[in-house]
Amino acid sequence: VSFSGRMAHFTVWDYVVFAAMLLISAIIGIYYAFAGGAQKTSKDFLMAGRSMSALPVALSLTASFMSAVTVLGTPAEIYRYGAIFCVFAITYALVVLCSAEIFLPVFYKLGITSTYEYLELRFNKYLRLCGTALFIIQTASKLQSCSTLYTGIVIYAPALALNQVTGFDLWGAVVATGVVCTFYCTLGGLKAVVWTDVFQVGIMIAGFSSVIIRAVVVQEGIGRIVNDSYHGGRLNFWDFDPNPLQRHTFWTIVIGGTFTWTGIYGVNQSQVQRYIACKSRFHAKLSLYINLVGLWAILVCATLCGLALYSIYKDCDPWMDNQVSALDQLMPYLVLDILRDFPGVPGLFVASAYSGTLSTVSSSINALAAVTVEDLIKPYFKSLSERKLSWISMGMSLFYGGVCIAMAAVASLLGALLQVALSIFGMVGGPLLGLFALGILCSFANGIGAFVGLVSGFVISLWVGIGSQIYPPLPERTKPLSLSTAGCNISTGNLTSTEIPLTTVFSTPGAERPALADNWYSLSYLYFSTLGTLVTVVVGIIISLLTGGLKQNTDPKFLLTKEDFLSNFSRSETEQVKKVEVLNWKPFTVADEGTDNPAFSHIEMDVASDKNKVNGLHI
Repeated sequence: VSFSGRMAHFTVWDYVVFAAMLLISAIIGIYYAFAGGAQKTSKDFLMAGRSMSALPVALSLTASFMSAVTVLGTPAEIYRYGAIFCVFAITYALVVLCSAEIFLPVFYKLGITSTYEYLELRFNKYLRLCGTALFIIQTASKLQSCSTLYTGIVIYAPALALNQVTGFDLWGAVVATGVVCTFYCTLGGLKAVVWTDVFQVGIMIAGFSSVIIRAVVVQEGIGRIVNDSYHGGRLNFWDFDPNPLQRHTFWTIVIGGTFTWTGIYGVNQSQVQRYIACKSRFHAKLSLYINLVGLWAILVCATLCGLALYSIYKDCDPWMDNQVSALDQLMPYLVLDILRDFPGVPGLFVASAYSGTLSTVSSSINALAAVTVEDLIKPYFKSLSERKLSWISMGMSLFYGGVCIAMAAVASLLGALLQVALSIFGMVGGPLLGLFALGILCSFANGIGAFVGLVSGFVISLWVGIGSQIYPPLPERTKPLSLSTAGCNISTGNLTSTEIPLTTVFSTPGAERPALADNWYSLSYLYFSTLGTLVTVVVGIIISLLTGGLKQNTDPKFLLTKEDFLSNFSRSETEQVKKVEVLNWKPFTVADEGTDNPAFSHIEMDVASDKNKVNGLHI
């Protein structure tokens, strides 16, 4: 790709920064493989021995939420469609509330490793297998997920975008990230995943900040960026159009987004596995609420980057001017444009995009290993010792890591087709959320009702999903904002093509759109999940009532009860006391414990024995 002479390429320093990020991630993996008595049991490996505290888990949840798709895609989204994306701040708050107050209490008190264990306890083992199978193939959402398929795209897509702009070696990057990721997941288990995520969040924030600070300097103040965005119509925060067909409005984002993301935060293995690994339920809830602050911070960073993109390129859009071939290449393009005089800083940005990839992929690998061991191996091979199970978990991590790298190769061959498959698989999150909601909220739901509900939710979701892929919604539904190339030096004359290449796979000529296409199939993508959830719940309730659901006795520990909610307000940590252990009362606080953050010193007896401490640090 030849750019106008002023566009820089990667320097040695950029590669050094990138390599350092990979190296530190690998070192963390080695450290947790041997620290604190290594990974003796499968529970140590998959659940960090249930000893994590809130802050690292919160940062880890934030990190895996941010894939490279967030680093590269969200600023471009804001550049193209405006800042209405910020309404997601409200969505995130609702999602965290639902996850922490509805799903977390039930999962935590049952002490399960795989969320799909719940389906067997509450319904039957066939539903558990359905859930597990869907999860392993499925992608819980377009943005972020835990499936082998999706993970391939997560590794490949950013590598491609960065490669086309910066000339950063494509397969070198894919293989390096894949191998390092598999390495620390296999050696260190969940602890390594969580602590590398903490490090990677730091890198991501640093990468975003460097771009924002430099952009503000280039544009001589933040006022000018805001001003340009305002006059370019980019500050379209409030759009209260109730029409469910519009892609992003206040209602589609708040209602649709809440369902879509609760499917990830509330019931998706990769997220649930981490907050269940906390040492008490207080820490688990706290981790979700701290993570909310992280999500907001990232949203603000991405928005500022998007507005800076617009402010800098408002007169000459690099995409319509054919400087970049897709919107997700705008961020790398901007970085090389404004940071080319700072050796190593573009490398920091690339490291931040790949940190997103690493954190997403590592949580996927760990979650896939957990589900495979807990749902597919443990129930059928009862004689395995804990030591063997921990080896098997490591083997599964290694296996899924290999599969992910292979999937990246598949993604490079079938990019557009895979994208379509993904968005269709993204529909699975809704019905699964409905299934868990039925189990936790409706005491009379039974296995038959749940199964029929799941199937019908699935069918409806697939129908809309496949329809919307065959007949993509019209531009007046997505409302792209105007871009200009008036200020470009050389115009290539190709100003009309504003089609994103991926969406053109299946598009058919406009003449033959059936009536369904402009109503049913044009539904905002955020409502797909909502639709699946609601259909599953409604059908499930009706069928359960018809098949004698009221007669069954459901154990209250599988349901959300009044006590679960009220226990928020009682200070005694009951689940800590249940573990009958020798409490080491310390009459004086020991000096070396100063490393604990005082903000979290809630009333908690120190039951962690010394083996969980390395140099006085709680791990």
